[in-house]
Amino acid sequence: MMSLVCLSLRLRAAGCHGSRRSVATVVSGNKTASLVRQRLQMEVQEMRSVLSGFRPGLLVLQVLQSVLSINADPAVHGLIVQLPLDSVNPMDPERITNAVSPEKDVDGLSCINAGKLSRGDLKDCFIPCTPNGCMELIRQTGVSVAGKQAVVIGRSKIVGAPMHDLLLWSNATVTTCHSKTLDLPEQVGRADILVVGAGRAEMVRGDWLKEGAVVIDCGINHIPDERKLSGHRVVGDVHFASASQRAGFITPVPGGVGPMTVAMLMENTVQSARHFLLKIQAGG
Repeated sequence: MMSLVCLSLRLRAAGCHGSRRSVATVVSGNKTASLVRQRLQMEVQEMRSVLSGFRPGLLVLQVLQSVLSINADPAVHGLIVQLPLDSVNPMDPERITNAVSPEKDVDGLSCINAGKLSRGDLKDCFIPCTPNGCMELIRQTGVSVAGKQAVVIGRSKIVGAPMHDLLLWSNATVTTCHSKTLDLPEQVGRADILVVGAGRAEMVRGDWLKEGAVVIDCGINHIPDERKLSGHRVVGDVHFASASQRAGFITPVPGGVGPMTVAMLMENTVQSARHFLLKIQAGG
């Protein structure tokens, strides 16, 4: 599937006299997958001597070796890295996500897939699942994205940034807002389509919205609620009660974007398996 793979692993040996080591591999040609595996195995072996005796570094190597093993396993068609990485030792998530083969990166978070998305090569990459699910929800409303004013709140690599790219390549005029945006209510008020992934409970109020706007709420937050046995309830980044009075369409939390994210993950995995089978049939 890939004519060019650029896989960059930056492995830092913080405990080795304060030194830094980085390795980068660029491989092209028809035998990309096997060449990438061979080169990465050589790099991992090289780093063993550098990181020997440094426990966090060895942990990174173990994780990378696991990723390499899955990359090479033809029975596995998709690999996701659960973020944030659950470890008492700090690990750079970029090192791990970029080690995943682009052909199995069903989360669409590696630099290869993210780069292709930013360039508009939507048919030659895996699209991150939550933004892809948001686009499907927008399509289901019947509202055309082309020519609309779209506002995205949040610029994370998982939601905000790829959401901006998807809306842009669908011919919307897109504004990205974030923690430094000064006139957030004014920006939101211009939006025909609003996608929120800020991580702040019920931040967007109903009176901010343009009448009839499409509102996609990606937030998951817990707020105190004595009426619940757990002592809290789940809400989004949009104040649903007030926003639903003005929005033309709005997603609930929970039960809105979340199930679509899972559905898009399954779609990407099936797509990966299909490409693998076509490659076998072509003798690749």
